[in-house]
Amino acid sequence: MREESKKVNLSDIKSAKIKAVIQRMKDELAQRQEGVAIAAPQIGINLRIFVLDKILTQPPYTQKRKEEGAPEEKEAKKEFFTFINPEIIKKSSKKIPLNEGCLSVPGVYENIKRSEKITIEAYDENGGIFRQSASKILAQAIQHEIDHLDGILFIDHVRDRKSKISVG
Repeated sequence: MREESKKVNLSDIKSAKIKAVIQRMKDELAQRQEGVAIAAPQIGINLRIFVLDKILTQPPYTQKRKEEGAPEEKEAKKEFFTFINPEIIKKSSKKIPLNEGCLSVPGVYENIKRSEKITIEAYDENGGIFRQSASKILAQAIQHEIDHLDGILFIDHVRDRKSKISVG
C-alpha cells in the first residue's frame, strides 16, 4: 500500500483479469457498513483503479447518511463508478477540512484539508474516457483514493500528531 500503483494498459481494460479485479473491489465495498470507495491497493493489487459508491453523487449525502440499518438502505443494491488511471487535471487552491476515515485504518478519523473542488479524468470499465468535476465530500473521496494509488494514506496528511500511525 505504500508504493505507487501501475497504470492499467488501455488494451487490458476490457480483459477478464481487469473485470475480475473491479468486481472484487465492488464486492468488497458492498460488504462494508462503512466506506464509500476502495482502491485496488487496498485489496492487494497494485493497479491504478478505484471504485466509488454512487451514493456520494446523490443528495442528501452531504448531510449524514440515513440512520445505520435503515431498511431501505440495507435492501438497496449498491451501485458504483469505476475510475481507471485517474488523474486530477484541475484543483482549487481553496482547501476545506472534512472528517475523513479509511477502510485500511479502521476506527481512526481526522480532519483533513483537501482541495474543495477538483476535475478528474479517467477511464471507465468499458475503456471510455471521461471527465468529472467534483466538490466537497465527493472531491475529498476522489483525492483520498488517488492518494492510495500514489502510496499515501490519509494519516500522512495529519501534521499535528505526536506519533504517526503506521500501516503496511
